[in-house]
Amino acid sequence: MTAPGVRRQMHLAVQFPAAGGTTVWTGRRAGSPFSSSASFSSFSSFRHLATTAERGLFDFFLVPEQLRLREHKGRIHDQDAAGGPEPVTVLSALAAVTERIGLAAGAGTVFTEPYELARRLASLDHLSAGRAAWSVIASCDAADGENFRRGRPGPSGGYACAAEFVTAARALWDSWTPGGVPHPFSHHGPRFSLSGVFDVARAPQGHPVVLHAGDSEEGREFAASAADVVLTRHAPGDRLRAFSADVGRRLAAYGRKPGELKVMPYVTFALGDTDAEAQENAAEIRKRQVSPQNALLALERVWGRDLSGCDPDGPLPRTGPEATAEAARWRAVAEAKGLSVRQTVIEMTGRQTFVGSPASVAAQLAECVASGAADGFVLLPHLVPGGLDEFADRVVPLLQERGAFRTEYTGATLREHLGLPLPVWKG
Repeated sequence: MTAPGVRRQMHLAVQFPAAGGTTVWTGRRAGSPFSSSASFSSFSSFRHLATTAERGLFDFFLVPEQLRLREHKGRIHDQDAAGGPEPVTVLSALAAVTERIGLAAGAGTVFTEPYELARRLASLDHLSAGRAAWSVIASCDAADGENFRRGRPGPSGGYACAAEFVTAARALWDSWTPGGVPHPFSHHGPRFSLSGVFDVARAPQGHPVVLHAGDSEEGREFAASAADVVLTRHAPGDRLRAFSADVGRRLAAYGRKPGELKVMPYVTFALGDTDAEAQENAAEIRKRQVSPQNALLALERVWGRDLSGCDPDGPLPRTGPEATAEAARWRAVAEAKGLSVRQTVIEMTGRQTFVGSPASVAAQLAECVASGAADGFVLLPHLVPGGLDEFADRVVPLLQERGAFRTEYTGATLREHLGLPLPVWKG
């Protein structure tokens, strides 16, 4: 709890954009010489975004896991990058060019083993002097399995598997005493059975910080039981407040106290010198995010049929699933405003979370945290690699003036940044 009269300070993180999604790669304000594929695989892109985040005193930099490029009818999505490096490898390199910012790797529990992943994460914590985090991914797309010998996961996948995986990983990390003495470990469960001697000494943080994106019922329960930070797609507002209250209520069942689980929604932003200019920039970003191919894919999800022959710059198809409320709403808006397919998708799909001048965006962010709706935010820049520069240079100083964000790092580890205690050794 925050002491009376003391403003709550927010936590800030940034995720390196995954292929597709909100990323447009280049733009009039990007200042980027990279092509999309080079941007996503070049170490200079990761270094630029991570060091910018560290200059802005962010808590952590998150690199998501991507096991397979998105496809539709055998074709790679036109705005997806041509591949991306493995997260722990990238973050291990970043540990050498950063000093304070946390380094978070997305890693799933379906296609790897507890020993293997625990070893890589403990190594990252040592290399970074206590800045490692693990974003636990409990599920996967069906197509991901085609890249692995095991194929599509069966009933043993999902949250039950993830919970046991985390338990096993923590048993490995706890097999070394804080004084540096190894002990044999043993874990025998319904999905994993392993024993031996872990070959990495106890990490500086004891355990790497555990993150989880958990909007579903199962995801919320898993976060309450096992995570230090829960990530969510809920935008600031009543739904985010309800989400925060819900996961908070679940903590007591696991012997945890309020504040031991940080809530950080994913957010996007568009800035301008004035609120009006920011709105113009936001509209331009949305046009670039919705390519002709992506517009047809979005419409196919609503229409429920193949629309590959449809002109994205033409009107909506004459026939469609009028029985569905969503399709009827899309058609009504398109007809009322005279919109093409692509314009309709832009109109009906996501918007930037925060749009405005730096002062306006800073005020919105500070109010969300002050109200108790969230502990901070994970920013998703739409440009690579320079998409965070303007935020770090123009918004962060205003947050600091408000007393809503740190003016310096006061600790060396990610747990210290987040105000999390070291895990109790369970020998």
